[in-house]
Amino acid sequence: MRTHGMGDDRANSKMRHGADMQGGERDQAEVMERVKARLKAQLGQDIFMSWFQRMKLDNLGKGICQVSVPTAFLRSWIQSHYQELLTEIFADEVPGTLRVDIVVRSAVRGGGVTIRSSRIGGRTAAAAALPASEPEALEVATVRDLAARQAEPEVLAASQPEFGSPLDPRYVFDSFIEGASNRVALAAGKAVAESGPGALRFNPLFIHAAVGLGKTHLLQAIANAAVRRKDQPRVVYLTAEYFMWRFAAAIRDNRALDLKETLRGIDILIIDDTQFLQGKSIQQEFCHLLNALIDSAKQVICAADRPASELESLDPRVRSRLSNGITLEIGIPDYDMRRAILESRAEAMRTEDPSFSMPDHMIEAIAKRVIGSGRDLEGAFNQIAFRHSLGQPLSQAHLDDLLNQLTRANVERRVRIEDILKFVSRHYNVTRTDLLSSRRTKTIVRPRQIAMYLAKTMTPRSLPEIGRRFGGRDHTTVLHAVRKIENERSGDERFSNELDIIRRMIEE
Repeated sequence: MRTHGMGDDRANSKMRHGADMQGGERDQAEVMERVKARLKAQLGQDIFMSWFQRMKLDNLGKGICQVSVPTAFLRSWIQSHYQELLTEIFADEVPGTLRVDIVVRSAVRGGGVTIRSSRIGGRTAAAAALPASEPEALEVATVRDLAARQAEPEVLAASQPEFGSPLDPRYVFDSFIEGASNRVALAAGKAVAESGPGALRFNPLFIHAAVGLGKTHLLQAIANAAVRRKDQPRVVYLTAEYFMWRFAAAIRDNRALDLKETLRGIDILIIDDTQFLQGKSIQQEFCHLLNALIDSAKQVICAADRPASELESLDPRVRSRLSNGITLEIGIPDYDMRRAILESRAEAMRTEDPSFSMPDHMIEAIAKRVIGSGRDLEGAFNQIAFRHSLGQPLSQAHLDDLLNQLTRANVERRVRIEDILKFVSRHYNVTRTDLLSSRRTKTIVRPRQIAMYLAKTMTPRSLPEIGRRFGGRDHTTVLHAVRKIENERSGDERFSNELDIIRRMIEE
């Protein structure tokens, strides 16, 4: 009987220990969710997705929070750029936190696994190395997914670029809606993709547009068409984030020369989101690569959210090289193009669900009111499709409410930091160069702070993005300027009226 009681005690102890562990895991998950939400709010969606999406919380205790990331490059980048912010947020969420340690996942006990690209019995070693709990679908994980686990990407199929980020088969020229705002960029893209070396008069080709206007679709359409040409050019499509990771990984593994040789041996290089290219050494390598490819009559295509001349965070030599080619802008779609986009989506939806119906008056109302990007139109359409899937068609009243919300959001999105710089410099009789310089005289500092404040309140840009646009300043400098102007405005009615005048000038 005594032995039996001791066994019960052990069983109960194990049950309590298991419950404590489960509770601790739940607490850690909740803390990490709150931390990620604050990072996303302060830094913006793009930066959060690039650097913090794959971060995990491994341990809490004794004033130290340990988080892990999948690559050494991510750890190094976060430590050098966001360590202070990360520590500050964890200290708020976990009182008593003194330090945040960042480790690479594969180095954490019981953490991630090392994944290699060799094949094992018809499966990738990446899939073979995964725990049994992971779905088999990860056998065909994208290059980005493998990169997140420190893997080397496999040689892609013939319909894909031979190296780099994977292509989305939906992004082809046939599905790209043509309009007045993108016709020239589309024609140049087709010439590059289909004409072979004869299109080198468009070299380098630089395409810029605001978010959601079709840059990525066009770039991937170029790559998808080029890899199917009879002469089988060697095509590489890369995002700036993936380019940085590859170079950092190559330097870490002492394979930088191999990577340079591989890249310089391609025929068409396509780089998306060039505005996110960071790091002095990586930008220098990118400049050497551009020069080598262009001088060898190889095609280079880049895209960003603004012209190359306005990418202040880029090395001046890179900006100069990209600006010396053909620069084309994709603008906001006009009414006819917006209507064509909606009609195309409705037709595709009817193919999937024959019962789906989108009346002509509804298409017309959305096309007239939603004058932002294609993503804004997509958002409006998805609301209608969602209501249809629930058997609750969107009423006219609900449609009006939806359009009012989207219209208000579009007013904020249409304001560009470049417009703010122009009007502030004109109002205070300083130059745009002065606002972006490191000069600290009062006649320049105050207009600069006002411009930063307006950029934060009139655009969806995050603090780090605004800092980069203002001469590569830190996000804390922008935050200080915003708080300073807010405090002054609340206590000075005359100054508040002055800001309102500048704001109206910018909006009009």
